[in-house]
Amino acid sequence: MLILLAATAACSSINSSVPSSQNLNETEVMARPTTSLDELDPFLPPTTTLSPLPIASPTATSSPTPTLHPMNVLALRQTPYPGSEIVIEDTLERGANYSRYYASYQSEGLKIYGLLTVPDGEAPPTGWPAIVFNHGYIPPDVYRTTERYIAYVDSLARSGYIVFRIDYRGHDNSEGEARGAYGDPGYTADVLNAVAALQGFPQADPGRIGMWGHSLGGYLTLRAMVIDPEIKAGVIWAGVVGSYPDLLYRWRRPGSAPPSPPIPSSARRWRNDWLERYGAPDENPDFWNGVSSNSYLAEISGPVQLHHGTADESVPLEFSETLYNQLEQAGKTSEYYVYEGDDHNLSQSFGVAMARTIDFFDQYLKGGD
Repeated sequence: MLILLAATAACSSINSSVPSSQNLNETEVMARPTTSLDELDPFLPPTTTLSPLPIASPTATSSPTPTLHPMNVLALRQTPYPGSEIVIEDTLERGANYSRYYASYQSEGLKIYGLLTVPDGEAPPTGWPAIVFNHGYIPPDVYRTTERYIAYVDSLARSGYIVFRIDYRGHDNSEGEARGAYGDPGYTADVLNAVAALQGFPQADPGRIGMWGHSLGGYLTLRAMVIDPEIKAGVIWAGVVGSYPDLLYRWRRPGSAPPSPPIPSSARRWRNDWLERYGAPDENPDFWNGVSSNSYLAEISGPVQLHHGTADESVPLEFSETLYNQLEQAGKTSEYYVYEGDDHNLSQSFGVAMARTIDFFDQYLKGGD
C-alpha cells in the first residue's frame, strides 16, 4: 500500500531514541551540507508546460534505435558492474558503537574512495544489512571524504547498518574526472559498483543492500534502483527525481538566480548537446523516455521512501510529488513525507526524518534482525 503523509518537525509517534536536530552537537550540525544549492547546475528556464512522463514499458519503443545512448536505462542495465574487493586504507576515529574506515574499491578501472562504517558486536548469521550512501552535490575540488553528512551517517551506523558513503569519481582522492551525474553515466557506475563491492564485503549481507540519497544522490538512488534488482530499499531526501523533461523545463522559476558556486561547463554541456542532436522532448519522446528513470518504475527494485520540505529553494517539491504519484500508478510500495516550511537539507526536521528513514530500513532491509 502506498502512503501519502504530510509532516512537521513535531511527531509524537517517532522513536524518541533517535536524536532530534536540537540534540545534535555543534560539530554534527556544522558537518551537514552547508548550502541549499548543493546539487544545482543551472538548468534552462521554463519554456513550455509538460505533462508528467507516463510509466512506459522499458521494452516498448516506437522506432528501434541501432545503438542505445549511454544514458539510456536499458543500456545501463546491459553494462556490467562487478565492483571489487573493498580495501581498508586507514582506520579512523571510532563512532559510538561502530568502527569507521577510509576505504576504497574499483569502478570502471578507477580507484574510488569512501567512508565505511561497520557495527560493533557479532554480526547476524548472514551479515550486517548495508547501505550505499549517495551524497548531494558538493564541488569536487572542495569535497573531502570525512567532511559533511556526519550526523546522517552516524544515525544510520548507530542503528546497526554498514554504511558506505562513496565519494564518486573525481572527488577528493578518487580517480577519474567529475563530469556530473545528469549527462554522464560515470557516477551511476560508481554507485552500482559500490553495491557489488558491498555484496562481496565479508561482514555485509549480500541480500540486504539498501541505498540512501540526498538531492543529486537521490537522482542516483532512483536511477540505481531501476537498473539493479539487488537494491532492496531506497530512501531519498529532496531528490532530483524528475524526468528529464522536468529537469529541463521545471527546475527553475523564471528569473531565478543562477546557483553559486557555478557548475563547470563540462558538466552542463549535455543539455544543449542533447537538444541539438535529439530534439526537444515533444519532438523525440522515445529518447527522453529512454534516459528518464521515471519511465521504468514498473521494474523498480524495492520500496521507496521520499522526504521533501516545502521551503526547498534548490529542488522543487513537485519532483517528489510527481514521483510518488508515478510509483502509486505503477503499484509500488512507497512513502512520502512533506515537511512544512523546511529547507533543502530538512534542517528543522532532521530528527523526525531520520527516525522515519531508520524505521523504513528496519522494515524493508533489516527484516527479522
